[in-house]
Amino acid sequence: MTHDHDLELRPTAAQISAALNPPPGRNGGDLVVETLAGLGATTVFGLPGQHALGMFDALRRSDLRYIGLRVENNAGFAADAYGRITGEAAPLLLSTGPGALTSLAALQEARAASAPVLAISSQIPTAGLGGGRHGYLHELPDQSASFRGVVKSVHTVRTQSQIPSAIAEAWKSALTAPHGPVWVEIPQDVLLAPTLLPVVTAVDATPEDLVPRPELTAVAADLLSRATRPAIIAGGGVIRADASKKLRQLAEKLQAPVVTTPGGKGAFPWTHPLSLQSWLEDRHTTDFLEDADVVLVVGSGLGELSSNYHTFAPRGRVIQIEADLGKLESNHPALGIHADAWHGLQALLETVTERADTAAAERVRDVLAKVRDRIAAQELTLEQGVLESVRRALPANSPSFWDMTILAYWAWSAFDAKGPNHLHSAQGAGGLGYGFPAALGAAAADPTRPVLAVSGDGGALYSIAELATAKQYDLNVTWLIVDDGGYGILREYMTDAFGEATATELVRPDYVALAESFGVRGVRTTPEALESDLAKALGEPGPSVVVLPAVLRMFAATHLE
Repeated sequence: MTHDHDLELRPTAAQISAALNPPPGRNGGDLVVETLAGLGATTVFGLPGQHALGMFDALRRSDLRYIGLRVENNAGFAADAYGRITGEAAPLLLSTGPGALTSLAALQEARAASAPVLAISSQIPTAGLGGGRHGYLHELPDQSASFRGVVKSVHTVRTQSQIPSAIAEAWKSALTAPHGPVWVEIPQDVLLAPTLLPVVTAVDATPEDLVPRPELTAVAADLLSRATRPAIIAGGGVIRADASKKLRQLAEKLQAPVVTTPGGKGAFPWTHPLSLQSWLEDRHTTDFLEDADVVLVVGSGLGELSSNYHTFAPRGRVIQIEADLGKLESNHPALGIHADAWHGLQALLETVTERADTAAAERVRDVLAKVRDRIAAQELTLEQGVLESVRRALPANSPSFWDMTILAYWAWSAFDAKGPNHLHSAQGAGGLGYGFPAALGAAAADPTRPVLAVSGDGGALYSIAELATAKQYDLNVTWLIVDDGGYGILREYMTDAFGEATATELVRPDYVALAESFGVRGVRTTPEALESDLAKALGEPGPSVVVLPAVLRMFAATHLE
């Protein structure tokens, strides 16, 4: 008896002919790019190196678009952003040793933020593997060991026939919840050797759904249905799972106020009557959440930032829906439900009982009023004005990428993202240099809308070389550099802790002149002119730099009180 799936697997005459007569001049690198194309990739990021030349040579025989950055770590940030914007696994091509290791900080950020990145690195020749210290260029005793504690999974290739399956397995791993970066490494000689293997045409790497156990969602639904003061904390997992609509439906059905974490910005409408916005770094919000009799945490591990620096001490029951098994109950005892946010929220929507609570919106307004009064008492008019100018200048559907800088810390709490998957920062791992190269990756993913990058002058110098990348590929990114002459937040931390700051002041270039030397438009602005200058830059195609000389301050932290 012939089954339907047997017919699907049976090759056509054309496929048989192509398999028996592969085109000449191919090598192991062609198997890499053919597999990527077969998986649906269209764009790859990276930086060539001696051991990886087989992959890069193969690119010219493929239809893949290549975006080459100037530093491997920046290429990793660009791939991270591409993955966040598209939901696809972004290929990142790297060379052995120093090139591979330079990407580690970017891969750590991708892991912390659950951004799907498919890193493919070369290795020393096969004869040198095994830690024998043969003295090959770029040799490490065990290169993959440097990545095992950073990426989601490691995949090692030793022969050409292993390439398609290893990359497909890695792709599936990157896109199975929780999303994350994965690592594939292939020896130089395997990439360079001619191949007679057929062209890779059909690759199946469908990610698996992560659905909740029904007995757990039944208990959670009962707790939420009977709650008198439910509340919801929504994290980045809601964004990754594209579950914002489900979140809103559940919140409205339960009349449960919602606060989003920095990673969950935009997961819930900013001006919704039930929106506590993102003021997690505020004691008024923390008190409100502690007073809830049931707290539903979706797509968050309640880490340092999301728990007001671990001062959040819930008195009610906690329900936690989380795709990363290791984060379940890692900070608070909870009814832990291992599932991605979409499936978890859908299960609750199907089983909770609708609640009526006419006072919920009033309680939300009361908390937000207290937050506003607290900030207003600190005389932070400049900071609030700058953030408001950025918001008015940035089109509502444009994504923004924020480096670790004071304005970004304000944005975590006070910026309306205007929608899910619109605001991204390096708050997962907390490294400098993320904003601009990540924005380049987002612009490569969607050239139809302008992208904003925000950095301080300290972070800007981490990625200044990528002005050349922005110009070379004419990427539609406007880079706002807030120039305060040093590492501003560290200056504040050290002054508060020790009375004076050390090693925080920087000699920096004329950023406008530097941008122009790359052929990129540059303008120096003021707080008063920021909105118009930024709007003009965002409205013109191609890359631009807007420099704002200003010393900004942070609002007072409530976790220290």
